[in-house]
Amino acid sequence: MEKLKIGEVAERAELAASTLRYYESAGLLPPPERSNGRRRYGEDVFRRLTAIKVAREAGFTISEVRTLLGGVEEGEPISARWRELAQQKLGEVEALIARAQGMKRLLEEGLECGCVSFDDCGLLQRSAVGG
Repeated sequence: MEKLKIGEVAERAELAASTLRYYESAGLLPPPERSNGRRRYGEDVFRRLTAIKVAREAGFTISEVRTLLGGVEEGEPISARWRELAQQKLGEVEALIARAQGMKRLLEEGLECGCVSFDDCGLLQRSAVGG
């Protein structure tokens, strides 16, 4: 099986080569084989990159992705790790959604504001700090 150069992997994965090096330094990708000091990857790197992509799209941090993928042995179910991390992340996402809904409400109310000054603004009076 022919080994792929970092540029070939980057192109096929639609990533920058620097991203691959970063993933390696962050512990998300195992160190690849080297030939004459140059990285050489097997086809299995694409499976790992897909897992990283899915986890990142789900909102997992680099540290969380490292926890998710770290030390997984061949045949070991990853579902328990995913479930634990996903439950934590869902709480964060729900808080983020609540905050975004509050922001949206304030922006929409602000669009209706016809106040001449801050002192007359009911929106500001309802949200007053220290009052």
